[in-house]
Amino acid sequence: MVIDTAPAVTGTQLGYARVSTTHQSLDQQMDALTAAGVDASRVYTDKLSGAAARTQRPGLAALLDYAREGDAIVVVGIDRLGRNAAEVMTTIRDLGERGIVLQSLCEGIDTSNAAGRMVAGVLASLVELELELGKERRTASRDARRTRGQSIGRPKALDQSKVALAQRMHASGESAGTIAQLWVSAGPRSTVRSATMTLRRRRRVAAPCAGAQQP
Repeated sequence: MVIDTAPAVTGTQLGYARVSTTHQSLDQQMDALTAAGVDASRVYTDKLSGAAARTQRPGLAALLDYAREGDAIVVVGIDRLGRNAAEVMTTIRDLGERGIVLQSLCEGIDTSNAAGRMVAGVLASLVELELELGKERRTASRDARRTRGQSIGRPKALDQSKVALAQRMHASGESAGTIAQLWVSAGPRSTVRSATMTLRRRRRVAAPCAGAQQP
């Protein structure tokens, strides 16, 4: 998808700076942003790992929520916008669709001019291509497993024999927590608890029926 419109900076100039750890300093990025004309009070910041989800980067989330059409977001480098290339390109695409100008100082990207829009358009197209290729790869993988008779999805932590054993132990009076301790290395406790809860439900259903049969 090529961004062929020409968003102009008619609103607020905003900045964003991020470092990978809380021990690193934002000073260098802050100096570069203010030198580019961004008011220091308008710079959103995060001191978190690049691997963190967006919900764990409150500065970026607040910036994207605040920015409106006609605003400009200035960053030192486009890598500050995401944890990986796909997320960075998705953010660039979304900003273009919202009519928000992106300016990256290191790469010289400015989507308020033709050259910057061309670069952003190429990056946005790469996002869509990667999404489509990802869908095709996942579909092909599922079809291949289905053809071979292999299970699709997340494998179960416990096999049927272990589930049956857990149910027998629970029937003999063992608690779900005690049974789960025996298979901590085999998988999450929720699997064993699920099996024992199934047995409990069966008992509750069977109990009224048994009572109804009594004279």
